[in-house]
Amino acid sequence: MSKPQEATDAVRILRGLESGNPSVRLRAALAVGTSPDPGAIDTLVARCAVEPEFSVREMLTWALTRHPAALTVPRLVDELRSASAQARSQALHTLSKIGDRRAWPAISRALLTDADDEVARSAWRAAVVLVPDGDEAALADVLATQFGRGGRETQLSLSRALIALGEVITPILQAAVRNPDTGVRQHASATERLLRDPDAGFEFAIEEATRVVALGGNDRRR
Repeated sequence: MSKPQEATDAVRILRGLESGNPSVRLRAALAVGTSPDPGAIDTLVARCAVEPEFSVREMLTWALTRHPAALTVPRLVDELRSASAQARSQALHTLSKIGDRRAWPAISRALLTDADDEVARSAWRAAVVLVPDGDEAALADVLATQFGRGGRETQLSLSRALIALGEVITPILQAAVRNPDTGVRQHASATERLLRDPDAGFEFAIEEATRVVALGGNDRRR
């Protein structure tokens, strides 16, 4: 294929990312990922910030992971300062998939405690992937400030992130289950149960934690 033809095809594919038809956008993102083009990175990142369809966003993320991290990571890190919650969330999600620890310094406390639940959840997932060895306890300290936040999905995301950090969370959980805030105690207790018994299920862990907190105790059965 001639270079002019290749350039024409690349333009057509990138225009497909702006189609009103989600199937066309999905195919366009697949095409970019199948034949990576560094010139498409800015367009992919920009589309992530506004794409309404989950499946297309996932394909955009996949397409970005197919490009060199040296090119994508700086662009995604820039996106973390965006005023758009979706832009921040999707950039964090993509960074977690790339897994390049050069992005770690950009995972700020502000992102880990972002007021938008989707941004915070994406930050938690990215943080546990990117955290350098030896920094797990410090990260867990920040994550623990979010105990009791949001609904079940948000709470489960936080519990999973903390559990992924391993045994460093044990003293943090022990402190949190004595917190004066009922919601914090319940969430911390449920996380502790899941750490001990990953097969228990979050709903069961929450129900048990709620029962124990209501009784004014802390069930330590193993």
